[in-house]
Amino acid sequence: MNNFRGHILVIDDDDGIRNLVKKFLKQKNYLITTASNAFDAEEKLKVIRFDLIVLDIMMPGKSGLEFIRDNKFKINTPIILLTAKGEASDRIEGFEIGADDYLAKPFEPKELAFRINSILKRTIKDHIKRVVEFQNLKIDLNKLYIYKGKTEFKINNTEKKILEQMISLPGKIFTRDIISELIDIDKERSIDVIITRLRKKIEDDPKNPKFLQTIRGEGYVFWIE
Repeated sequence: MNNFRGHILVIDDDDGIRNLVKKFLKQKNYLITTASNAFDAEEKLKVIRFDLIVLDIMMPGKSGLEFIRDNKFKINTPIILLTAKGEASDRIEGFEIGADDYLAKPFEPKELAFRINSILKRTIKDHIKRVVEFQNLKIDLNKLYIYKGKTEFKINNTEKKILEQMISLPGKIFTRDIISELIDIDKERSIDVIITRLRKKIEDDPKNPKFLQTIRGEGYVFWIE
């Protein structure tokens, strides 16, 4: 993905809306993760940092407003509410508990993209660590290089997407499903190849990794010492 503009979580129980928003925003160079309900979204929030959340108010199980109450101050992420026409009370309550904007259904994807862009211009922070140094390693996501001792390794955009999430959440387990969403690749073998390639650049002994480790049956974890 060229000119990456941000990672957005779209939460809506309507398959059609999720797919429409995902398709349109991907064309605008956003990375999109979707969730069909609040509980699914909360699991993804445990392992991924998002730049913005698009959130439907009316969902079964846990509403969008309940989701905000439970999570807003844990994640400190801008939220755009999707509301039905006439839900003025819900919109007001949404603003009171931390939503940043709203859009009434039905809506034009172009307007949603405009509102997302407007919010991110004001609020996006460099919360992802761009340069990390530990032991004999320096990972520089600005220059797209890993420095190991006196050796330099170039990293590509796919490797960057994985590293910027993992080094921001050291100790968190990233399942293959989560990594698949990050890099838009759904083949497990391809993910394993990318991890192996990263280990060769990071580890002194890639076959016995200290930093980028496998948690058997669960996924991968990054340790910073």
